[in-house]
Amino acid sequence: MSQITTHVLDTSLGRPGQKIKIELQKPDGVNWKTIAQGVTNDDGRISDLLKPDEVLEPGVYKMFFHSGDYFRFMGINTFFPYVEIVFETTDTEHYHVPLLLNPFGYSTYRGS
Repeated sequence: MSQITTHVLDTSLGRPGQKIKIELQKPDGVNWKTIAQGVTNDDGRISDLLKPDEVLEPGVYKMFFHSGDYFRFMGINTFFPYVEIVFETTDTEHYHVPLLLNPFGYSTYRGS
């Protein structure tokens, strides 16, 4: 399992958010640089965002969720074309960053 994982739940349908592209980014000056990316599986998860031997140094990172593409594919209008979750790691432990998503709102927390 990757040091950083994610899980998307579509709370409007009560189902996993499938086939959502997600980018893991880190600051690069004034911009963000994508360092890994993946697509959620049938259970709405990405457990292999990083290679098994890859370890991120403590620092600030961002998960960029392509939520608009997901809702367009479903034929649903959404207020959020994408969701950005910026977080800071303080060590090399496992970090789980879930997203609870619906067309007009979202929430997140540090999972386990």
